[in-house]
Amino acid sequence: MAQWRSARQGADDTIRFSRTIFLVLVALSAILLAADRTQDRVEAVTVFRSAFNDLSLPVLEAAAQPLRGLYNVGPWWRRQIELANEIRELRQEMAELRAWRDVALNYSEQMRRQQELLNLDPPLPRDRITAWAVTETGGPFVRTRLVGVGSEDGVAPGYPALNIYGVVGRMIDVGAQSSRILLLTDLNSRVSVMADRSNARAMLVGDNTDFPRLDYLGRAPDIREGDRIVTSGDDNILPRGLPIGEAVLDQRGVWRVALYSSATPIDLIWIWPFAPVPAPAEEASGTDDLSAPAESQDPPQEDAVAASAGVPEAGAENTPEPAAAQDASDGGEGG
Repeated sequence: MAQWRSARQGADDTIRFSRTIFLVLVALSAILLAADRTQDRVEAVTVFRSAFNDLSLPVLEAAAQPLRGLYNVGPWWRRQIELANEIRELRQEMAELRAWRDVALNYSEQMRRQQELLNLDPPLPRDRITAWAVTETGGPFVRTRLVGVGSEDGVAPGYPALNIYGVVGRMIDVGAQSSRILLLTDLNSRVSVMADRSNARAMLVGDNTDFPRLDYLGRAPDIREGDRIVTSGDDNILPRGLPIGEAVLDQRGVWRVALYSSATPIDLIWIWPFAPVPAPAEEASGTDDLSAPAESQDPPQEDAVAASAGVPEAGAENTPEPAAAQDASDGGEGG
């Protein structure tokens, strides 16, 4: 009984808020919330808040510095470990790239010597035309780009267009100061390509997707996943050996090409001048009249009549016959 009274007496000794104070605090909170709205904010409250923020900001900054340093210790060390691993991987890749650079330089020198021995011209000239590409949404083609160079800069229809990774397309409409590029992904694009490893020929057909397909491969094409696809030059539209992309196999079992040019947005374009090989018939038609032999031409009719009549031709000298020939003829007549 005494214990129950002591507990009740302790409960009575606790601090209690009256309902009046509680209602006042609730009303004050509502007033502060209503006054905090931007459109209904009192100018005096705004000035007071700004002054309070200006005074409390240095104190809060000074108090937050130690805590911020403690919070950043873990992420800083984690970032240092990641950077150390990344530096280690980059050093290993750099060593491998140096070895591949030496191999590439060796092959480049061998190729140059072989071209000199075989009297082969390089597939592309050195003078390329640089232009900036502009996105085009309308027009008769679905996948095209406009560039700010034209015939005044040396551009002609059919020239290949490349970026720093590979072929983008070829020139189709050339104006005086602008041109249009038909991309490899366009529905109307057809380019003859081959696998760099096996020389397996195919036709790169655009279908308005980011991965154009390979058609006319044959029954058993020698193509593997990841093979490097380049232009073959068989169509006489693009030169041989331009990089296109890598062979990939889609879910339906159709061979497609992951284009190298899609690694970055099509922005900076290089246009390479290219002259297709003329057909032999066109060369022969221009030289038939000059190469015709003189024996095939019939002599004039007047010369034939003069020859049959024994009349010497104009400009021929009347040389006397030798004496021995005359004596022989006289002896023959006398006999």
